Amino acid sequence: MLLCDINTDIYDRFESGARCFGALPDRAPNGPLTVTAATVLVTGARGFVGAALVHRLGREGRFQVRGTSRNAPTGEASGIEYRRVGDLAGDTDWSGAFDGVGTVVHLAARVHVMQDQAADPLGAFRRANTAGTEALARQAARAGVRRFIFLSSIKVNGEGTTAGRAFTEADLPAPADPYSRSKAEAEAGLMAVASSTGMEVVVIRPPLVYGPGVKANFLSMVRWLARGVPLPLGAITDNRRTLIGLDNLVDLILTCAMHPAAANQVFVAGDGESLSTTGLLRRTAAALGVQARLVPVPVALLKAGAALLGRRDMVQRLCESLEVDTSKARRVLGWSPPFTVDEGLRRAVAI
Repeated sequence: MLLCDINTDIYDRFESGARCFGALPDRAPNGPLTVTAATVLVTGARGFVGAALVHRLGREGRFQVRGTSRNAPTGEASGIEYRRVGDLAGDTDWSGAFDGVGTVVHLAARVHVMQDQAADPLGAFRRANTAGTEALARQAARAGVRRFIFLSSIKVNGEGTTAGRAFTEADLPAPADPYSRSKAEAEAGLMAVASSTGMEVVVIRPPLVYGPGVKANFLSMVRWLARGVPLPLGAITDNRRTLIGLDNLVDLILTCAMHPAAANQVFVAGDGESLSTTGLLRRTAAALGVQARLVPVPVALLKAGAALLGRRDMVQRLCESLEVDTSKARRVLGWSPPFTVDEGLRRAVAI
């Protein structure tokens, strides 16, 4: 169980960040994708990403799918077997969940929230995301699971990028909050499990995910645009932020489940295009079929006002860049996002 602070030992275990699992060379593989006939276990199967993944796996018709969730209906629904489990933690008992399972896709997590009310947020994140993930992986390895796919976060790389530079898998981890620290520690714990058991591990680090059923800030943005609310965000044109559409993320997860070259690799994820904040608002409005009402308030004035109102962090995220370079996924897996940003936005706003 890895419950230590981010420290030199964890950075050493990332092998300078260049090759987190040190497995296959970064080249396109020769030969087709391989598909296992074994059951795929999806944790967090009732969540935003999990529900979409389970639907896609079921639609493929090539997989037996088992989903787990705290509120899953026990039994079978739409051809998917569901099992209810307790809260994700180091002592969660996964007995019976791995029967016939060849691949685990681990999506369940304690998610990042803006105003965490926990008395010890880091401890709470570690119990679920670090200890819970490592315990699940060790039980999976003992049960003979072949591949374990972990949905991490681009926040493991850091909070933002500078002009002309994008996050890659080669970056040293730079988590800046309890959520991202717990994810970074989980990745290090999975590395140890892979090394000691031989189970293949794949880590995916997505940025903000949008799509049908999205909630939180993205949903608020969609509602404001749909109602024609004037927004003081018309001058944030110099930053660049990478997002990933839900369908693109699901496609990457499925590729990582099937592709032999994905074994023991880390992949950052993203759409094929990065947008400024103003550009994202205009493109989302276009997907809604409305005109964005954007007031070009200077960025410096926005930041000053946010500081006075105690909203500095929120405006910082709106104004700064976070770009992701997904060339490794293209090179190693032959993967590229199957849907454009505009297609993803149109699906996201059709709610």
